[in-house]
Amino acid sequence: MNGAQEDADLREVRAASRTVGLQLAIASGALVVAAIGVAFFFVLDQLRPSELQEPPKPGEHKIYIDTTEAMIAFVVVGVLAVAIAGVLSMIVTRRAVRPLGRALTLQREFVADASHELRTPLAVLDARLQVLQRGLPDGDPSAATVAELRDDARTLIDVVNDLLLAADPEREAAVEPAPMAVPVARAVEALQVLARDAEVELLLDADPQVLTTIPPASLQRCATALVDNALAHSPSGTRVTIGVLRDGADAVLRVADEGPGISGIDPSRIFDRFARAQPSVPRRAGAGFGIGLALVREIAARHGGGVAVETTGPSGTVLAMRVPASTNPRATAGAA
Repeated sequence: MNGAQEDADLREVRAASRTVGLQLAIASGALVVAAIGVAFFFVLDQLRPSELQEPPKPGEHKIYIDTTEAMIAFVVVGVLAVAIAGVLSMIVTRRAVRPLGRALTLQREFVADASHELRTPLAVLDARLQVLQRGLPDGDPSAATVAELRDDARTLIDVVNDLLLAADPEREAAVEPAPMAVPVARAVEALQVLARDAEVELLLDADPQVLTTIPPASLQRCATALVDNALAHSPSGTRVTIGVLRDGADAVLRVADEGPGISGIDPSRIFDRFARAQPSVPRRAGAGFGIGLALVREIAARHGGGVAVETTGPSGTVLAMRVPASTNPRATAGAA
């Protein structure tokens, strides 16, 4: 973990503490002002001529004060109380969120360490598959399977590299605009095995002209998570439609299933970490841990976009990830 990333985490935590502290200070100040206002109006009520001229009852003593002095005293006490409440709120909030900063640092360190440790065995696996692939004779029936295994191994390596970038986004290099359809197609192809086992048809309708600057590995992870989620809620004999299209300034990855819709959870919460909807397909019950969609949201947000539930109901659910679309710099230069 480099110092720049630690500073970024520290800035985020401090910004959050200032926001929460300010909100608490405003709420505390409002309560103080309200309490002092009630007391002030009570005193003013007691200073009415009718109250002042009322003779004291037996054993009762009355104290007369100057209205101007009372107003000044209340204002001074109110200002001091609001200031003290604000300072205490900021101090308490900063101490309360301090463990959050530590947790963010530990999370990034864990992701970075785990990803770094996985890179070597995955590289060794890919090298062994390469040796096996080269040693196969021409026409060997297992050649296609070995080639698919190599593709899967390279995909895992890309995922690990993407996790390293997620742990330290400042290391992410600029990516040239590339078709969004390519990594999405790879994800769909990789999930065809699960789709066939589930007797669900995957249909891809991707516009090759839609470009983004998101790393292909990140896009493939997003597409894999969205399609896998759709498969988990698709009954046998239905289809999952995956679309890549341009909508204004956005590049959109849309996944639609024909399941019974989201149930057991508020649709707006399915992108929360560890949130899980009620399983609608018995064979996939308990298959997920509620992390995939949360990663989609994090990747989309990291690149200036987002993901949302467009529709859900008895006829199916549509999830859409939107990120800023890019233009082909070569085409732009040619047009100029």
